[in-house]
Amino acid sequence: MTAGTRLRVDPIACDGRGLCAEVLPEMITLDDWGFPIILDQYVPPGLRRDAAEAVRLCPKLALRLDHTRPRPALRAPRPRPA
Repeated sequence: MTAGTRLRVDPIACDGRGLCAEVLPEMITLDDWGFPIILDQYVPPGLRRDAAEAVRLCPKLALRLDHTRPRPALRAPRPRPA
């Protein structure tokens, strides 16, 4: 697995102002009440700066970027001497 960044929203903290969708329309749309619907995918490298700006500008601090770290590859068990 490779490292990646995902944009997340705390639906309890969000009050539906919609500023995030203005900053990052490529990844965020708004529902009928103005709350964000975020694509469940990794933030493309070309949009990471805009995603960080959307997080920074959120007046309710409801957005965050989750950074995943690559997992180490599983090793096959070594055979035990008989």
